[in-house]
Amino acid sequence: MSRQTLIVIAIASALAGLTACGNAPQDTQKASASASASVAKGEAKTGPEKLIIASEDVLNLQNNALASGPVVTGSIQPERKADLRAEVSTVVLQVLKENGEAVKRGDVIVRLDETSIRDNLNSANDAARNAALALDQVERNLQRLKTLRASGMTSMQALDDAEVRRNAAQSEVSAAKARAVQAQQQLQRTIVRAPFDGVVSERKVSAGDTALAGKELVKVVDPSSMRFVGRVSADKIGLVKIGQAVSFRINGYANQEFRGKVTRLDPAANDVTRQVEVLVAFADSKQPRVSGLYAEGNIESETVSALMLPEAAIVKSGDKSFAWRVQGKTLNKVELALGSRDVRTGNYEVRRGVVAGDVIMRNPNSSLKDGQLVEMANTGATKTALANTTLAMKD
Repeated sequence: MSRQTLIVIAIASALAGLTACGNAPQDTQKASASASASVAKGEAKTGPEKLIIASEDVLNLQNNALASGPVVTGSIQPERKADLRAEVSTVVLQVLKENGEAVKRGDVIVRLDETSIRDNLNSANDAARNAALALDQVERNLQRLKTLRASGMTSMQALDDAEVRRNAAQSEVSAAKARAVQAQQQLQRTIVRAPFDGVVSERKVSAGDTALAGKELVKVVDPSSMRFVGRVSADKIGLVKIGQAVSFRINGYANQEFRGKVTRLDPAANDVTRQVEVLVAFADSKQPRVSGLYAEGNIESETVSALMLPEAAIVKSGDKSFAWRVQGKTLNKVELALGSRDVRTGNYEVRRGVVAGDVIMRNPNSSLKDGQLVEMANTGATKTALANTTLAMKD
């Protein structure tokens, strides 16, 4: 083959290679364009799905009563309580009840040593019997002198002296009987009994202790008579009236809200704190059985109408609050301006962002999208959804 022929073949091969290289990018571009179209189509299909909601999932925003008033703080205290003290000076013999034990009226709680007191009672009884015998003898002597005086055999002075002795003996009998009764009462006071049905709240003595007269032995309270003993600032006392409702919470019962009403106002403010004591009775039988617990609440001195939302319907994001509102067939996220919280219900006052009549999602979750389509569920839609679910499970 000549040199000229080889040159022609080399040029032809180079041209063929260039042609092949030029066609490859075009095919790649077509493939890329096709893939992009497929992705876009898939993304359009996997956008926010239509949200089907039931009537239980939403609430219609309405005006409700918002109660407000002075803050009241204090503690839970029993109305019926008794500090049982020793009425005689003696030694504690036995303590029959411990703290927290229930007692019935008349139950023996503490026994005191009665030895010396019983001796005093026996002596008083003996003295009373002797005084009675002495009176009987003086009385017989007086009757004898009266008989002798009638026959003129004794003087008037002797008769008068006999009457004086009779009167003195009568006085001694009365005094001896009084001492015996007093000794009997002292003996009875060596047994300390429960004054009413209740619970022993504080035991102050043990067996062997010396109990002087006036020493505190035990405390008994009636747990069914608990009440809220609160205090209100003096500058707010003008807003408080007897019979007003009170809502409050008690330490140890954080998830419970208690209701009551004002039953009494102290006529004088505290000399140190300048607060006024307020007594609040529980509105129902739902009350704690433990005294001394801290409590805080509000006296509902005034009530206004306001838009109220439950806490579960409010979404917090930093310092901002939002709610999900259903408008027509669209779900919108709206920013709220919240006011005060109703301590009775836990709902929040809404000052801006929604209006009365708006439909709000009751318990929104993080999967909701602003602008998402919504549809209220009905019987037909529910059946269709169930049928589709069944077919999908079969497939």
